Amino acid sequence: MTNQKEILGSAPIGKLLFRLALPTVVAQLINMLYNIVDRIYIGHMPEVGDLALTGVGVCMPIIMIVSAFSALVSSGGAPRASIFMGKKDIDSAERTLGSCFGLQIIVSAILTVVLLIWNRDFLLAFGASNNTVEYAADYMSIYAIGTVFVQLTLGMNAFITAQGFTGISMISVVVGAVANIILDPIFIYGLGMGVKGAALATVISQALSCVWVIAFLSSKKSILKLKPRYFIPVPRIILPCIALGTATFIMQASESVISVCFNSSLLKYGGDIAVGAMTILTSVMQFAMLPTQGFAQGAQPILSYNYGAKNAERVKRTYKLLLTTCLAYSVTVWAAVMLFPSVFVSIFTPEPELISFASKALRIYFAGMLLFGIQIACQMTFVSLGNAPSSVIVAVMRKFVLLLPLIFIMPNLVSDPTLGVYMAEPIADVIAVTFTAILFIFQFKRALKKIDSTDN
Repeated sequence: MTNQKEILGSAPIGKLLFRLALPTVVAQLINMLYNIVDRIYIGHMPEVGDLALTGVGVCMPIIMIVSAFSALVSSGGAPRASIFMGKKDIDSAERTLGSCFGLQIIVSAILTVVLLIWNRDFLLAFGASNNTVEYAADYMSIYAIGTVFVQLTLGMNAFITAQGFTGISMISVVVGAVANIILDPIFIYGLGMGVKGAALATVISQALSCVWVIAFLSSKKSILKLKPRYFIPVPRIILPCIALGTATFIMQASESVISVCFNSSLLKYGGDIAVGAMTILTSVMQFAMLPTQGFAQGAQPILSYNYGAKNAERVKRTYKLLLTTCLAYSVTVWAAVMLFPSVFVSIFTPEPELISFASKALRIYFAGMLLFGIQIACQMTFVSLGNAPSSVIVAVMRKFVLLLPLIFIMPNLVSDPTLGVYMAEPIADVIAVTFTAILFIFQFKRALKKIDSTDN
């Protein structure tokens, strides 16, 4: 226990960052398999694969909202727990863990009821057509039952990462992902359950991951332990966590809103094939950029712990390495997509028409991704240092101020309205990265000066 805390505060930054980041990168990639594998299997269902894939794609905004509520609590709670650890205040860190656990149980219960009652209405509002709504409803009716497992797995795993146990957090994800990969073909094809089978496989897999996460946080190996006496959310503890987690919530929940806007606009201009292509585009985007998210999560405990310990030099060096790595990766992935778009698209569908359409759209949609490593590094550093206002501002700027209006403006400015919808993404990305970088320069200097002033 003591050794783990000392490692965060004293081990060489480069080796430590890559040691913590590698498991989180692997975990992020594997976590994406929950949905990616479902889509691959569903997209290859005989005769109805393209419609079923589109239907499940319409479910993604709802799934994003479920994940966003988990992030609302945990993405603020986990960095605060790390900061308390840096201050040697383990009791406050455990109170933070317990309050977040209790709140996620409450949120899960509410979300489950809402989704079971109104999921079909949501799906129709989120872009499902008469051809695809049945597939979407079949998937969501089962997925909704597993909401509590999704909430607790994602939320509590963040606290394992926050302690520097990124290898354990990776195993948490691996347990579920392996189960999902095994169960998907059995349920979808072997038992003939189709999209219902894909949803059931995901629920069972998340349940297995949930058991693993809770078991670790209750064990002697964990620095911070789940203690039932802390499960009742206390406002003075939970409200700062929610404030800090609001930025991540906005980023993830806004993905849902953005997906609805994309789907409705694409259905208007391009029909089901355009909506189906969007499902593929977002899948490629999420899968391709997850390593940067994983690397940033690996940096979080180092940044938060050393900020709490008032070690400005280690905070600065960690950020510089995070920025360099994320930017190098985003440029590399961007180049691969620009050169070989059909390779990425064909993973999700065998249909020649959809491959051709989506490949052209992918180049447009991905055009601004070469700079996105800057956005990821700056946003995670804001959160890691407990800078809730700045993290919220950059999240709102990219999604609501820029992307949302552009989805409806761009189709009116170009000859092909469908491609105009896809163009909204890269335009918003370039402007957002510029804004975030400028804000970060001023805020990061202020944070470092704050550390120096408290030392004197």
